[in-house]
Amino acid sequence: MKKHIPNTLTCLNLVCGTLSAMAALKGNLEMAAIWIIIAAVFDFLDGFAARMLKVVSPIGKELDSLSDIVSFGVAPAMIIFTWLTRCLYELPPTRIGWFTELLPYVALFVLAMSAVRLARFNIDDRQATTFIGLPTPANALFLGFIPLTADKLVFLNNFWMVWILTLIFALLLVSPISMMSLKFKDLEFKGINIARYALILTGLILIPFFQWGAFPLIILAYIIISLFYHTLQKLQVL
Repeated sequence: MKKHIPNTLTCLNLVCGTLSAMAALKGNLEMAAIWIIIAAVFDFLDGFAARMLKVVSPIGKELDSLSDIVSFGVAPAMIIFTWLTRCLYELPPTRIGWFTELLPYVALFVLAMSAVRLARFNIDDRQATTFIGLPTPANALFLGFIPLTADKLVFLNNFWMVWILTLIFALLLVSPISMMSLKFKDLEFKGINIARYALILTGLILIPFFQWGAFPLIILAYIIISLFYHTLQKLQVL
């Protein structure tokens, strides 16, 4: 039975991603974002279970990617599409026309780039310890939680600002930028672990102030810390 545990967890990831997309289409963006968090937990647990039980399989890898494209591609795309549509109709009526009504469909670009990112990851052996491009779960947490951060960061209620951020993060998915992996091999305070601990500390500081809305800020911190660490590494400072 143990060989089925990782794939069961992967399917639960898929189910949570689907529930997120359904909630977004119903307009319940808070619940849609929370389902992404739950999907991310199952995404972590399936790999952990596969390694611990020593039942890693090719079908598990493919199933994982198929689930991720729903949970971290379709779901955040539906959330950001719904949010952009809401923000659009808060613009003055004179600024809304057939062209601007098409702009929320940038969410489909997020979905496409997520698919490309996941396909590249499956065939790229260089991403065992370091990611190339923004990981899809990080992108999903950033875009998916924008509506929950907008109460405290009012610029996230601005249609144009959110549209630009959506486009930038879609491009980051397929960028050649190195991003750190959060998988600890040990707990020593050295090397890349310093960057990981810095991110954890940042999250612990932000969450009490922003609650669920902290996730976009944590992802921004993840990107900045990753860039800083890899820059120092190239300069052979670390």
